[in-house]
Amino acid sequence: MTAFAPDWLYLREPADAAARAPELVDALREHLPEGDLVIRDLGCGTGSLGRWLAARLPGAQHWILHDNDPGLLERARTELPATALDGSPVDAVAERRDVTALRAADLAGTSLVTASALLDLLTRDEVTALATAIAEAGCAALLMLSVTGKVELSPGDPLDPALSAAFNAHQRRLTGGRRLLGPTAVDVAATAFGRLGATVVRAESAWRLGPDQAELQRQWLEGWVGAAVEQLPELRPVSDVYLQRRLEMAAAGELHAVVHHGDLLVLPPSPGVAA
Repeated sequence: MTAFAPDWLYLREPADAAARAPELVDALREHLPEGDLVIRDLGCGTGSLGRWLAARLPGAQHWILHDNDPGLLERARTELPATALDGSPVDAVAERRDVTALRAADLAGTSLVTASALLDLLTRDEVTALATAIAEAGCAALLMLSVTGKVELSPGDPLDPALSAAFNAHQRRLTGGRRLLGPTAVDVAATAFGRLGATVVRAESAWRLGPDQAELQRQWLEGWVGAAVEQLPELRPVSDVYLQRRLEMAAAGELHAVVHHGDLLVLPPSPGVAA
């Protein structure tokens, strides 16, 4: 799995929080079981999803945080809110493990599975296996901020479409023998859960980056253009000038960017529905 620097994760946290679809949480509350909640956050990073979600759910919560990075796990464990929406206690434990290996037995007793910016880093087989595990365990899932491949920059530039296409191809690249889903992840996951009898609710969750987010714009642009050039090296002669032009616009407060993502709420299949 890809490693991410804590500084980047913290920098993007406000944009993530503003982008997530709160209406999915409203719908989720109606379907959570009574009593204490056990929530597993997959690929938790620094715990930004937990910080956003814990205070929006009522009842005592026990979070089990999964990631491959022990440093990120410790940050996430210690930085979750102490109380839930209704003042009930929230606690967390960290568990370093490969989330692609989770199966239904591992999710026994889990009320909710959460993840943020994870699905697009998985393969079709991995998403199918995760969907099967969640459906067979009979728990809900809230899977947020998966890239969907659409970027809108204002003002526009003639090179925007070529860079966007190359970046999307990079997101679907073959790496370590794994073909990543990238922008197709939301569709693939929704289909997989639907075939298992689960109810799937989709929502848009776009980053909307304005002049007050120049540093996030800068780091996102550098990563976006860098991935595009890695995928299509022949873009390099024009990409350097493009990037410099875009960075100057960001620094001057002249750039607006909308980076589209998708959120999924998955409610477990009714008893007796065959997988």
